Amino acid sequence: MTGPLVTPEDWARHRHEMLAALPPALAGESLPAVLLPYQRELLAATARTQLVVVDKSRRIGATWGIGADAVLTAGSQKSAGGMDVLYLGYNLDMAREFVDCCAMWAKAFMPACSSVQEFLFVEQDEKGADRAIQAFRISFASGFEIVALSSRPRSLRGRQGYVILDEFAFHDDADALLQAAMALLIWGGKVLVISTHFGVDNPFNALIQEIREKRRPGEVVRCTFDDALEQGLYQRICLVGGKPWSPEAEARFRADIRGFYGAGAAEELDCVPSQGTGVYLTSALIEACMTAEAPVLRLACPKGFELRPDAERASVVDDWLEEHVAPVLKTLDARLRHAYGWDFARSGDLSIMAPLAEGRDLVRRTPFVIELRNVPFREQERVLFHVVDRLPRFCAGKHDARGNGQALAEYAIQKYGALAIEAVMPSQPWYIANVPPLKRRFEDRTIAIPRDADLKDDMRQIKMVRGVPKVPDDAHTSGTDGGQRHGDFAIALVLANAAMDAGAIEYGYRPVTAAPRALGEAPRDSWMYADAEDRPSARPQDVRGRL
Repeated sequence: MTGPLVTPEDWARHRHEMLAALPPALAGESLPAVLLPYQRELLAATARTQLVVVDKSRRIGATWGIGADAVLTAGSQKSAGGMDVLYLGYNLDMAREFVDCCAMWAKAFMPACSSVQEFLFVEQDEKGADRAIQAFRISFASGFEIVALSSRPRSLRGRQGYVILDEFAFHDDADALLQAAMALLIWGGKVLVISTHFGVDNPFNALIQEIREKRRPGEVVRCTFDDALEQGLYQRICLVGGKPWSPEAEARFRADIRGFYGAGAAEELDCVPSQGTGVYLTSALIEACMTAEAPVLRLACPKGFELRPDAERASVVDDWLEEHVAPVLKTLDARLRHAYGWDFARSGDLSIMAPLAEGRDLVRRTPFVIELRNVPFREQERVLFHVVDRLPRFCAGKHDARGNGQALAEYAIQKYGALAIEAVMPSQPWYIANVPPLKRRFEDRTIAIPRDADLKDDMRQIKMVRGVPKVPDDAHTSGTDGGQRHGDFAIALVLANAAMDAGAIEYGYRPVTAAPRALGEAPRDSWMYADAEDRPSARPQDVRGRL
């Protein structure tokens, strides 16, 4: 439950529900962990990834939490991953504030170091520690330092270590600063970029999109104001300020802060760059990746079709599959891996199956698309199994499992296995992780889709909604057949591309049977016959599995 339209009453009720869901031992906890969950997530990201970008709300304590990471890094020996920490804010006050923060952490860690006979500072008395902490520098016994530098790119030249670029979007020469910082990664350094947004065209937003589209290695950690509240930000504010906390007080605090920011709340609190709402894929970009070779196979059932006898419904669908789908399936290249995505709908919108075949040139092509309008549940299952059973080197599939789609996804998992099929419940993090890689394929011309007006219109329904690329809930359009659409092909294609990215490995084998041995046939071991008898359903055909 996030966003400016959530009322204080809704937020208070939401927080009461979260509190009730906690284990009894945690519900009454008065002294929480020093670092909040999103701060711990940030430190975990910097431990496993050389380049980390923090897409955050204002004043949630991200820089304060990273101060602990800076002290632990500079205070460690080189053999334990220690290195210099180089901090660059866009003004002098930020530099002083960060060094003071690190000094607090260093003094807090010093007793723990002493208890295990380790030295954090060269001199262990309080006076010596103060001498080690200077205005813009902290020196540690490890030989490393935390140093606050000017925001000029040349200040990083010739240095090595862990670089922290704070409020990166507001630096005067952000592009050159980032370029200078990247050089430190060559010898094992790390780069952490922290900022709130400052416009959709800012280098900070461009860096985030590059990582999400997998153009640049790295990891993005995102935390909005509401995320921070849910993870205990206001509880920490109350703890520090000596005030009692309650869901109602937090709801009032949230409403007040959003009111103070006014129209700027989306960018300052919700991680949405300004002017960041609009068409995600342009017409020119989509049309450049369209080919006339791939057909769109459409099946529309009349009203009341679901009430006809089972045999009649099955016969109608089987005839359609034999006439329209079977000829296309026979043309598929047996040498290529195939995956699919399925966006489900029963009535109103469409169910769409979007297969993908990955060529030797690494271009992913949709050999065909299936659209189902008003097709009953059982017949959708019939279409799904007919096609997937015949996809060469089938490796993976992903289903939109919201609502009624969960049933079909479950049937597919039961038939093909949980390692091959995933029932996806799309969420904001899921869209953020999976839509940008598809956009990159359109930009790189490494995806091909059918040349069809309805499919193009579906792809154009992807919008940036509060910083998240998705099909808006109210984005209903009319297709060339007059029926309702809801960006159905776009969702199916995102699912298919994610399925192909999942890295599932296809393998095939021919199972042993208990058929009588032909004259002159080499004898088979008895355990083979026993295995076949244990599996009476085994047939002499290719059976696909997953690793």
